Amino acid sequence: MQTDIDPRNLIGRKAFDRNGAKIGTIDEVYLDDATGAPEWAAIRTGLFSRDAFVPLEPSELVEDGTLRIPFDRALIRDAPDFGVGRHLSPEQELQLYHHYGLDTTPPQAPPAVPPPDQNFGHVAGTETP
Repeated sequence: MQTDIDPRNLIGRKAFDRNGAKIGTIDEVYLDDATGAPEWAAIRTGLFSRDAFVPLEPSELVEDGTLRIPFDRALIRDAPDFGVGRHLSPEQELQLYHHYGLDTTPPQAPPAVPPPDQNFGHVAGTETP
């Protein structure tokens, strides 16, 4: 999703699945704890007044101001419901990633390269050459 969008501007927008079927209205946006970037949206589905959590990363804000979520409506409506207004724990986020079949492996850090041997001086009490 576009990262320059103010998450407050997403609240109240309509959300549609990948086939264009309406899912509901964005109720809340959850930010990543480390980066502060919008990561999840809670969408009021109208089905028993429950919210479905959807990932914002593969989703797209389209020209008409709606959010297009690249998953089927049934999968979205079956997402775990953690209630809105509370912080998502790392375990809850992991459940959501698994539900949507998204990659949960952290990015690999480049292998540590040991610094080259350097002469940092001499040991105290020894003579210098």
